Amino acid sequence: MQTLTVELDSRSYPIHIGPGLLGRPALIAERLPQRKVALITNTTVGPLYAAGLRAALESRGIAVVPVTLPDGEAYKDWKTLNAIFDALLDNRCERGTALIALGGGVIGDLAGFAAAVYQRGVPFVQVPTTLLAQVDSAVGGKTAINHPLGKNMIGAFYQPLAVVSDTDTLATLPRRELAAGIAEIVKYGVIRDRVFFEWLEANMPRLVNREAEALTHAIERSCAIKAEIVARDERETAERALLNYGHTFGHAIETALGFGQWLHGEAVAAGMVLAARLSNRLGFLGCDAVQRIVELLSRAGLPTAAPELAAERYLELMGHDKKVQGGRIRFILARDLGDAFVSSEVPRAALAEVLAPVRT
Repeated sequence: MQTLTVELDSRSYPIHIGPGLLGRPALIAERLPQRKVALITNTTVGPLYAAGLRAALESRGIAVVPVTLPDGEAYKDWKTLNAIFDALLDNRCERGTALIALGGGVIGDLAGFAAAVYQRGVPFVQVPTTLLAQVDSAVGGKTAINHPLGKNMIGAFYQPLAVVSDTDTLATLPRRELAAGIAEIVKYGVIRDRVFFEWLEANMPRLVNREAEALTHAIERSCAIKAEIVARDERETAERALLNYGHTFGHAIETALGFGQWLHGEAVAAGMVLAARLSNRLGFLGCDAVQRIVELLSRAGLPTAAPELAAERYLELMGHDKKVQGGRIRFILARDLGDAFVSSEVPRAALAEVLAPVRT
């Protein structure tokens, strides 16, 4: 097991990464303020891992309230959030009752947002079971639900007590979900670590084939980069926006197509390509670097061409992005591999040129 720390003073918390961690209940139990938890999962992950985790927790004298939700991005909404509240109230869960999010990014976001607002805030623990959640959404305290006009538009910054990433859960992950997680891993190389990007180029076949050592290294390095950025800018007032590389375009794709049609990581992959090409049009990222990004994503089995939407539709949806300030869209661009920055000075003509190939 490897352990990193997200340094947030009194709210600092560990990220545990390694095999067999679902069978080590002490990692969770030692952080709990009360010997009662609500175990929140979905209809896909629950049958695989909920019983084992529940038994492990109960062996430590912890009472477990099971809450099973439908699976999919389409259910990341008010109705499903209210189902969590109904279960918590029916089972008389108190302010000291921790919520445990067992699943991917949707479960983590739903359970985290529920924890942030139930009785004005209760503790929660992230137990991510997808690669995307282990390298990104479970770390950093962003919680949210979707709105028909935009992804993750209703939510809160709310940090967990701990993140427990059992890499054994990746063995049951569908190949498409694995690739979606790799998209976020590639993002970290582009925005912050050129050496890591080059390691990914050399080791992509190992990641795709789920070699344990390669996956563990990629998860650890991704989490280390995110933890460092979150520690300096928890609420995304500046540097943390870099973590949204590819997401401004990606969220527009998800919203336009309908949540769940493209996986989040797939939309981010296509969004990263658009961001790389925009960076190139503005005179920053070289053509060779753009091609390397495209090739690396393609080797992971990810889409590198955005869906056919009118450029005006992209602009409309990106206008709802959370990074909009003063009515101006802020884009995450790259000067080079490992060197990203935020800019709201993007000429509309350059943006239209990049979006032109995906017009209907």
